[in-house]
Amino acid sequence: MILVTGGLGFIGTHTTRALLDLGESCVLAQRRSPTVPDALAGSRSLAFAGSASVAGGRVFAEQVDLADAGSLLGIGDRYAVTGIVHLAGSVPWPPGAREPVDGAREAIDSLLNVFRAAREWGVRRVSLASTIGVYGGVDTSGPLGDGPLGEDLPLPMTSGHVIPAFKKIGELLADHLAGATGVEVANLRIAGIWGPLGRPDSLFFPVPRLVHAAARGTVPDLATLHAPVHAGNGGDLCYVKDCGRAIALLQLAPTLNHRTYNVASGRVTTNGEVAAAIRAVVPDARIDLPEGRDPDGPERDIHLDVTRLRQDTGFRPAYDTGRAVADYVDWLRAGNPR
Repeated sequence: MILVTGGLGFIGTHTTRALLDLGESCVLAQRRSPTVPDALAGSRSLAFAGSASVAGGRVFAEQVDLADAGSLLGIGDRYAVTGIVHLAGSVPWPPGAREPVDGAREAIDSLLNVFRAAREWGVRRVSLASTIGVYGGVDTSGPLGDGPLGEDLPLPMTSGHVIPAFKKIGELLADHLAGATGVEVANLRIAGIWGPLGRPDSLFFPVPRLVHAAARGTVPDLATLHAPVHAGNGGDLCYVKDCGRAIALLQLAPTLNHRTYNVASGRVTTNGEVAAAIRAVVPDARIDLPEGRDPDGPERDIHLDVTRLRQDTGFRPAYDTGRAVADYVDWLRAGNPR
């Protein structure tokens, strides 16, 4: 039984689906009242904890406050948890929602409680969500050239955003706790993820907005993105179904040879490439992106080295840009809101 914190969210739902496909059972921990998305609700393996119909069920949903150690440890009284995929919490988000010190304490307490639970339950491995954002500020000149960024690259001790800042804190704490407790850790530096159940208004990259607008026959609103959108700009984008499968493979791998893994496509996908894939599915899509790169933006877009992921799990992305766009458009046209 794998505990997936945030298991009813965007990446969590697809990770759970992948774990089920690999033969695992899951308990999904969510802070708010659990509402199972359609992506899992149609599964015969779904059951709610406490329901009379759970016999033979492989997915259970629990309302848990990770910052409350008792709330989390109680899961161990009801389920035989053998592994944890920690995708929730550990970042005071959204900014301003809590008093700053209280928010930071809650985020760190959530991570510490996950490790306390792992030790008490005898869990073998904790997979911990980090982000491609931890590479922000890395000097990509010199020997790095235009190559991919590897997990052993020294990271700056500063961060321009709260998410990568707390993910760096989480990685450092996890590294210490893995050595101190004996619980195996896999830090997952997750790239730009998009697809069914994702936020259509991501602030960091335009792909969800472009696909949503095309599926609904509207003009995409790109004004609130963190940078202007040009056809020549892009990033390391990974379709969420591939991301979920990669995380599941890392969690279940018999042996991991490293403590940190990039979860990514391993290549740059440009906005122009996405626009072309959208037009192949929706010929009248109303996309008009300036050619070339943003003159005020970075000289290059980073992508991540996925050699470790590939060697230790055999992972290969199943979705290229065209297949991913077509799958997402079909999902949205079927009446799904996001």
